Amino acid sequence: MKKLHFIISLFVLAITVSCSNDSDGSDVDIDSIGAPKNISALATITQDNSGKVTFLPKGEGVTQYQINFGDGSPVSSYLSVGASVAHTYKEGVYQAKIMAMGINGKVTEVTQEVTVSFLAPSNLQVTLAHVIGDNLSVSVSAKASFETYFQVYFGEVANEIPVDFMEGETIKHTYANIGTYEVKVVALSGGKATTVHTESVTISNPILLPVDFESATLNYAFTTFGGVATVVANNPSVDASNVSAKVAKLTKPAGAEVWAGSFLELGEPINFSTLKKIKIKAWSPKAGIVVKMKLENLTNPDINAEVDVTNTVANNWEELIFDFSAVDNANKYQRVVLFFDFGNAGTGVDYYYDDIQLTSGAESLVLPLTFESATLNYPYGNFGGAAVTVVANPDKSGINTSAKVSALTKNNGAEVWAGSSLPLETAINFSTFKKLKMKVWSPQAGIIVKFKLENLNDASINKEIDATTTVANGWEELTFDFDGIVNANNYQRVVLFFDFGNNGTGKTYYFDDIKQSN
Repeated sequence: MKKLHFIISLFVLAITVSCSNDSDGSDVDIDSIGAPKNISALATITQDNSGKVTFLPKGEGVTQYQINFGDGSPVSSYLSVGASVAHTYKEGVYQAKIMAMGINGKVTEVTQEVTVSFLAPSNLQVTLAHVIGDNLSVSVSAKASFETYFQVYFGEVANEIPVDFMEGETIKHTYANIGTYEVKVVALSGGKATTVHTESVTISNPILLPVDFESATLNYAFTTFGGVATVVANNPSVDASNVSAKVAKLTKPAGAEVWAGSFLELGEPINFSTLKKIKIKAWSPKAGIVVKMKLENLTNPDINAEVDVTNTVANNWEELIFDFSAVDNANKYQRVVLFFDFGNAGTGVDYYYDDIQLTSGAESLVLPLTFESATLNYPYGNFGGAAVTVVANPDKSGINTSAKVSALTKNNGAEVWAGSSLPLETAINFSTFKKLKMKVWSPQAGIIVKFKLENLNDASINKEIDATTTVANGWEELTFDFDGIVNANNYQRVVLFFDFGNNGTGKTYYFDDIKQSN
């Protein structure tokens, strides 16, 4: 079997192929590596009627490129990753071919149309759209006749450097602040004339469920009544039951009315079409108080519904669930009103609440994950030849005497990147706790365990950390440090890989107690 050993210096990448069966865990079976993928090229043209086009190829898993320019001229010399090549065309439309070679000789070939025209582009059509699930981001794509490539200015900064892109590409941009911006898309050909499209986009960040009080741009405009005061404040008790940095704080001063409370107006009505209940995390200095949640129509507060829940925990966070199964969704409830210790006058006590969200009322698939629940469904998404199930703990000893754990079997011949994913009910909150810990049982020490986090709607938004096991046939706790992670990326999918970089041999690995920590 061919093995690949890497030695990297400042200028040289030396590759040695051997047939040794000895492995120190750093070898890679090059036969298992797929062909290059996501191949394209940015083709920009000099606007001087010269027909000079510069190709900048890009892709994944590539060691070198060649370009067939599509006009009968010789193909380019080999290009290293990041290198570009220029070619001069006559006016016309050409089918250029980008040939991308991988480290094991596999080749991926992609045809890309190149239009060389000295006329101004015409029929410019721009698609500017908000990114679903990301209020601060927009996407841009464009097409035109006689165009070679496009440039886009997002209007956020002075002296902005435009982003170049090709027809068929979609460019995403995330704004730092809310506001209205002028987006300009320029279509370029080989001549000096260009065609320009401008369009205004309004970036807003309305308060929508779930509400976690962590946003630096949202205006949590509480309306108070009866003598209370409500503000966003630091979490008074950061622990595994609530890792948030920021929460809402409701102060009920001495003499405040028995019905004193406050409300938030949402950016759109609550959708009760599938989930019928609302849950919050609540912190109170005493147990046995009534917490009332009232929902109101935005224009007519007489259209309302309210539910009472009595808390059971003092000086700690607990989850309260308000059942609105009987509400009429057509009433468009858009105002969330909360009362603490309803029915009693204020005594100067502070109450806290957080994470207002819709729920089915069943147990939530959120961190920490212990795999002990008899009712939770763990919908693992297996790939590459791996399979995960929840099983009885095979080794109740040491740091893990749990009854249930998850087992990942990397079947014979499974891909080097085989693993499994698990979607959570809500995104992980990294505002205070930046690390994730996981208990692991492996039949061998020295394997790489890769922990990857993904955005649920866009898997290209991800972050991964590796850890190496040090114990064989016993439980140990691995720590994955996600310091510097962008909390606003809404990481909601956990992806795990065991013995990453090596094909499966039928071994089973166990994991348990995934939790946040510092």
